[in-house]
Amino acid sequence: MKAAILDNHKITVKDIVDPKTGENEIKIRMKACGICGSDLEKVFGKYGMKSSKIGHEPVGEIEEVGNSIREFKKGDRVFIHHHVPCHICRYCMAGDFTMCDKYQSSNIEPCGLSEFIFVPEWNILRGGVVKIPDSMNYYQASLIEPLACCLRSINKLQINKGDSIVIFGAGPTGLMHLMLCRVFGTSRIVLLDINDFRLEFAKKICPNVTTINVETVDKEVLPKLIYNAVGAEGADYSITCTSSPSAFLQAMEFTRRGGGISLFGVPPKETEIGVDLNKIYSKELRVIPSYATSEKEIHQAISLMQNKMVDMEQLITHKFRISESNKALECAHSGHDSMKIIIVSE
Repeated sequence: MKAAILDNHKITVKDIVDPKTGENEIKIRMKACGICGSDLEKVFGKYGMKSSKIGHEPVGEIEEVGNSIREFKKGDRVFIHHHVPCHICRYCMAGDFTMCDKYQSSNIEPCGLSEFIFVPEWNILRGGVVKIPDSMNYYQASLIEPLACCLRSINKLQINKGDSIVIFGAGPTGLMHLMLCRVFGTSRIVLLDINDFRLEFAKKICPNVTTINVETVDKEVLPKLIYNAVGAEGADYSITCTSSPSAFLQAMEFTRRGGGISLFGVPPKETEIGVDLNKIYSKELRVIPSYATSEKEIHQAISLMQNKMVDMEQLITHKFRISESNKALECAHSGHDSMKIIIVSE
């Protein structure tokens, strides 16, 4: 079977041995898998978390089930979560599931960008395989995981109806945050980026959003545009959906006193910036990192999509085969004329 394997920041599509399905395992034929910002960071940047596998948004059809598996059968259409927590450690008991040691060490084999995916017993027993509603196609289902990640970010901020938001980054997760903010009833949203294609794409999805290309606007004019849109006090919340350190510094400026900042975009490892701690203190800014997602948000995401609260499929602009994985990653990395990139089965 073909699989895209990451080795020293390079992707190689290899023909690897198709192993036998174990007694407590499930073999799944991958149908679709999205390319994520963390995948791009692993290939083009300095990813700081443990996993080095590419592709963690896979969905597919069950090909084989181990003899001990009862709740799933051949032909079931499923979402696969690559990381699954233990639910009993100190982190899990506090609701910090993504900090669980088992969450960060558990995974699927060989990766999400593979013709077949093997799900171990650990993941199966702890909710890492979820049946997809009949009303949802595989392309839509491949966006469950990134939408769930954005939901966790929104949930941690505790956004309320009528709040004003500044979103830094108009990539796929920036637009997912935009759509979720609308669902949560926010009143005014400003979206910042340097990519006109993506800003115009956002306007088609949400005509009322204020879009600003920070590369073409004078630095002196930018604050005026933002304050005109969200109010003189600043935004209630800012969400950084980019790895750019400057976005976080700007978020500190444009977030009101007592407001919150979601640190969502993956900062490269060893990123250092000069921060005026007194500004965070005196403004009582809440800086809330949000890494990955848990089964709680996955089920919330499925519910939102199933009930037509959000239309995720409109974000997909390109589809590639596993054999074209390098081309897919380059397309996602450049972002010139792309939004969400997904890999489909051969």
